[in-house]
Amino acid sequence: MSTSSQPQFRYTQTPSKVLHLRNLPWECSEEELVELCKPFGKIVNTKCNVGANRNQAFVEFADLNQAISMVSYYASSSEPAQVRGKTVYIQYSNRHEIVNNKSPGDTPGNVLLVTIEGVEANDVTIETIHLVFSTFGFVHKIASFEKAAGFQALIQFSDAETASSARNSLDGRSIPRYLLPDHVTSCNLRISYSAHTDLNIKFQSHRSRDYTNPYLPVNPTAMEGLMQPVVGPDGKKQEPQSNVLLASIENMQYAVTVDVLHTVFSAFGTVQKIAIFEKNGGTQALIQYPDVTTAAAAKESLEGHCIYDGGYCKLHVSYSRHTDLNVKAYSDKSRDYTISEPSSLAGQVPGMPAAPNVWQNPQSAPSYHGTDYAASAAMRAQPPAGQVPAWDPNLQARPPYGSVPGTVPSQTYQASPIPKYVNTATPAGSSPYLQPGASSMRMPQPGFNVRPVGAPVPGQPPY
Repeated sequence: MSTSSQPQFRYTQTPSKVLHLRNLPWECSEEELVELCKPFGKIVNTKCNVGANRNQAFVEFADLNQAISMVSYYASSSEPAQVRGKTVYIQYSNRHEIVNNKSPGDTPGNVLLVTIEGVEANDVTIETIHLVFSTFGFVHKIASFEKAAGFQALIQFSDAETASSARNSLDGRSIPRYLLPDHVTSCNLRISYSAHTDLNIKFQSHRSRDYTNPYLPVNPTAMEGLMQPVVGPDGKKQEPQSNVLLASIENMQYAVTVDVLHTVFSAFGTVQKIAIFEKNGGTQALIQYPDVTTAAAAKESLEGHCIYDGGYCKLHVSYSRHTDLNVKAYSDKSRDYTISEPSSLAGQVPGMPAAPNVWQNPQSAPSYHGTDYAASAAMRAQPPAGQVPAWDPNLQARPPYGSVPGTVPSQTYQASPIPKYVNTATPAGSSPYLQPGASSMRMPQPGFNVRPVGAPVPGQPPY
């Protein structure tokens, strides 16, 4: 008889092919459960070490009658069910099948998710990752990235068996020291299975590689040394430079259009392409220059400055990983200034002049001084007569504008017909760009605001 006064069964429960076992010894194994239950029928699933004390388990029989047979036997037997000398209490479970809620990382697959701890993204190259994991079989594809968990990589093998072999051998171990940079003291691999089965690699680069497709295009960032980290004089890593800038715009009280961005960023050199998009609830833009030097000068001068007075439309500028933007030639959100045939642009937007627009390439025109530059620059930033500039804070229509004779990029500007209001007082708080008699359009020193030429001052008339 049982030495415990606790009843071994609960007779009021509805029979189920899943049995709930309690009072098991610490860390009872699946083999011990199967040994106890197999005399009554076929065991199709088990779940061990359940509960806070890890002393409970579930056993699922193939048939309901087999579970009833086990419960009935021990209910009428003078000898209770025991495991390691401990009395086991048996009852029907409320569930009708055992669902092993394994995470995707526990389900074997042919793709591994590898977290490399103790390193930064550029400390371990994709070649090093390939060298380590190809020891266990052919590596099809690799994709590396940065997440909150750290530097990670997806590694695709031919089959789950090869992936399991690599996981069992490398999980918890470190990459050999001679394959790591000198400043990396230790690096541990934490490996789980990924839910992916076939990685989508779009191009070969320093972050992704497809070893099954030799004809896959190569991304420019895969070129040696192009995107490698640069260490400054203070020993800290500097942001990799690029000819494409990423501008984030905050405190947007006024609209920022492609023309506004072109006016601001072309002060430092030829702007080739612009693309505006929304991301994470904010407005961002990509601005492409022909070279890194021009982009670096623009970034240094414009970081933290505002397009409009009063702290409106503040710019935060960083380098983008793009090198050549793929944008529509002319749209509300993008512009390609490298297209030399103006008729293609005129065909896309009704009402555009067929003559080439010199303002698309400010570097091809000579620099203007004083009010001559301000007047001609204002003409370039102005829309056709009767229209209101998109960034006009007061949304007031301007008077009709004079037309500029058609020119070609090799010709210079003719004298602007716009009168020069030399004696007009400068509105309070306006940008130095709009001050009559300014010797040149140079970027203000920190503390001044940047505003496109021709844009009105908030709260002031546009004239």
